[in-house]
Amino acid sequence: MPSWLSLYYDRPLELTHGEGRHVWDADGTRYLDFFGGILTTMTAHALPEVTKAISEQAGRILHSSTLYLSRPMVELAERIAALSGIPDARVFFTTSGTEANDTALLLATTHRRSNQVLAMRNSYHGRSFSTVGITGNQSWSPTSLSPLQTLYVHGGVRSRGPFADLDDAAYTAACVADLEDVLQQAAGGVAALIAEPVQGVGGFTAPPDGLYAAFREVLAREGILWISDEVQTGWGRTGEHFWGWQAHGENGPPDLLTFAKGIGNGMSVGGVVARAEIMNCLPANSISTFGGSPITMAAGLANLTYLLEHDLQGNARRVGGLLIERLRAVAAGLDVVREVRGRGLMIGVELVRPGTDEPSPEAATLVLEAARERGLLVGKGGQGGASLRIAPPLTLTVAEAEHGAELLADALRWTRRNLAPR
Repeated sequence: MPSWLSLYYDRPLELTHGEGRHVWDADGTRYLDFFGGILTTMTAHALPEVTKAISEQAGRILHSSTLYLSRPMVELAERIAALSGIPDARVFFTTSGTEANDTALLLATTHRRSNQVLAMRNSYHGRSFSTVGITGNQSWSPTSLSPLQTLYVHGGVRSRGPFADLDDAAYTAACVADLEDVLQQAAGGVAALIAEPVQGVGGFTAPPDGLYAAFREVLAREGILWISDEVQTGWGRTGEHFWGWQAHGENGPPDLLTFAKGIGNGMSVGGVVARAEIMNCLPANSISTFGGSPITMAAGLANLTYLLEHDLQGNARRVGGLLIERLRAVAAGLDVVREVRGRGLMIGVELVRPGTDEPSPEAATLVLEAARERGLLVGKGGQGGASLRIAPPLTLTVAEAEHGAELLADALRWTRRNLAPR
């Protein structure tokens, strides 16, 4: 295994099985899972409806590729197209969010005949060569080489940067002015803006609602496409909306939408939704060997059906709202916590060196370890890895939310007491 393949924890954790919102390690220790396989176990571990669909499909045929028709693939594409909000939508399935964003970039640059792309500062869009080239987060950018010319604009991080002290309306106006200024630096027609409605790896940061709608007015004048990266925000996780772009939907849906992670509930599923004229613009053949695989499509169909029938978006709004308020109450008395932010079951806790505004990756690492010792798994992200990322499965109960908040509160207090003085 490569040296850059990082593992959480000083004593790396082997997870052997899970059920509901809990997982067990090889020693038999049970943990409350507040990270869900990096937001991928969206509904629950070992959800019976999904495991049954996988088992039944595996008994028929595992794989065929997109060269052949697959009923589960067609049915899932039809449902996602209808849910996307994009008119005359077409769906192409991939195996990951990275590949989905890579495909969206291919479509946008081909359609616009330009390799210029706008991206947000502090963004993350994947680990392929092209998606690394549009990632605005130094911790996840191992090379400056890229087939794309990327121009970065302000707006994804509300509480830091040159516009942080402005109110929401002034903040949005300043970011729009910055976008217009950046476009004047472009050598030709920009292909697209790609943006996460809530920045995932960036620490669950988000702009004011309506910012990307304001951007869209500027983009539309130039014919520039809007790609909404919904790999982490899709399927109702934010509670208030089914898609993250809907918080910015005053001027219509995005031209392209990418998805992955949660739809497969652990199976390898990703994809792109786009208007037909954009999706059909490629002048050469293209397939996906594993995208649209019958077994992953069966899992996605069962998972999406469960999510809709059990109103997990509503559960994310209700239980997530309770959880974030519990965490904010804890943070109010701790100078190691700068901010608790997010919506639904997508919550970020930014940590700093006590008494300063300086991000503290050390504190985040200590909390991660302390939470694990108490039976709670959380993630990390943000500037330098100084933010905790909390994203439990969307079936999280009120009792589990309150228990997890207590465990995390204890880990935060322990960390504050044990941070090395500087």
